[in-house]
Amino acid sequence: MNMGFGRRSFIAKAAGLAGAAFWADDTIEAYQQHVQTASKPSELRITDVRMAMTRIGGGLIRLDTNQGVYGIGENRDGASRNYVMELKRLLVGENPCTIDKVFRKIKQFGYHARQGGGVCGVEMALWDLAGKVYNVPVYQMLGGKFRDKIRIYCDTPESADPKVFAERVKIRKEEGFTWFKCDVGVPMIANVPGAISYPAGADIGVFRPPAGWRPGQGGAMPTGPRPLPVPHMFTGLELTDKGVGLMSDYLAKVREAIGYDVPLSTDHFGHFGINSAIRLGKAFQKFNLAWMEDLIPWQNTELLKKITDAIDVPTCTGEDIYLKEGFINLAREHAVDILHPDIATSGGILETHKIGDAIQEYGVPMALHMANSPVSAFASVHVAAATENFLVLENHSVDVPTWGDIVDGVEKPVINKGFITVPDGPGLGFTLNEEAVKKQLREPGYFEPTPQWDNKERINDRLWS
Repeated sequence: MNMGFGRRSFIAKAAGLAGAAFWADDTIEAYQQHVQTASKPSELRITDVRMAMTRIGGGLIRLDTNQGVYGIGENRDGASRNYVMELKRLLVGENPCTIDKVFRKIKQFGYHARQGGGVCGVEMALWDLAGKVYNVPVYQMLGGKFRDKIRIYCDTPESADPKVFAERVKIRKEEGFTWFKCDVGVPMIANVPGAISYPAGADIGVFRPPAGWRPGQGGAMPTGPRPLPVPHMFTGLELTDKGVGLMSDYLAKVREAIGYDVPLSTDHFGHFGINSAIRLGKAFQKFNLAWMEDLIPWQNTELLKKITDAIDVPTCTGEDIYLKEGFINLAREHAVDILHPDIATSGGILETHKIGDAIQEYGVPMALHMANSPVSAFASVHVAAATENFLVLENHSVDVPTWGDIVDGVEKPVINKGFITVPDGPGLGFTLNEEAVKKQLREPGYFEPTPQWDNKERINDRLWS
């Protein structure tokens, strides 16, 4: 029966019992402006999983719904799109606002390194969707923020000439960055006689990319023959005094260029044994490094602890670890000094936030690895903002002027004097710039429908019988 009044007048009349001034018409109007009235969260369902394969990263992910609202995530750099699309049969029909439930359903299909990219990218998109529906930023759904700006450290393209490299790092400082990282490892000295010793003909894992290629400029690593070396401890490769001296000379030039008043981290050392790692760490002590990253594979907890206990330079690992358990084990054993998850590998937004909280209990700080587009960068920014023991976030694409073009609705430039401002918009806080994304595609297709990935076969995905 028509009672002669709608929702607005009902609220106003009811409010009159408690004070009409509080529920004035303009107040109700303002309230409604902050509600996503086009969406009913309880009835929201995922209808499709689509991708746009951009040059940087492993491809953007879009989760479409029955109510028109969608969420954006990103596959890990260098990861196959199959890691994403094989999840479609598990996602369609699910309510994307039940983020933890959906994640627990799909997380068994991720794994360490790039194989976690699909699960993590989808999880990012779920958070973006939920934030848009409820009109709140992701950091607020994680419990609020500890900081308004996120410090960025930047990788710098290496050069065989330490003077050239030092000048490149110096430019970074002039651009406003306050934390730096450089690669100092076997590839730099592999062709210098007497710098390393190893069995003749052994695969020592030295990748020599094509001339002119730099990380971040071409997205995924170049195709073509690449060595797949055995783990570090089994290559037979060790550094000589000459090799250690050459690497030390390199870092000396960098410190000469940027001074000692800023943090400097190092990475990509190569596949040598733990004794060489210890000798190198002792030689690098005088450069007051922020950390030495991935000296050996992260799975070798006891050997990492042996290195960490033997040197006075902080050690760091984590970019290839999937899910929190591996991080917690390393923190509990104090095998490294700093843990370094990549949100596109570690399990996504909530899992990475859990990692930060868990390792803080053991006195371990968290840095964040990030080699993707602004989509993963802003997902990382929300986690960094909401995690107390966060240190610094990586960016691999400082030299790519169009990197930030694909996002609108955020402060520009995205990285401003070494920091990213935490956005307050709903979800991940940005809108996609369709034209910019299309310009950055590495293959045709802008979020095309994916009926080829529809799978009506009944599959038992339980982890137990």
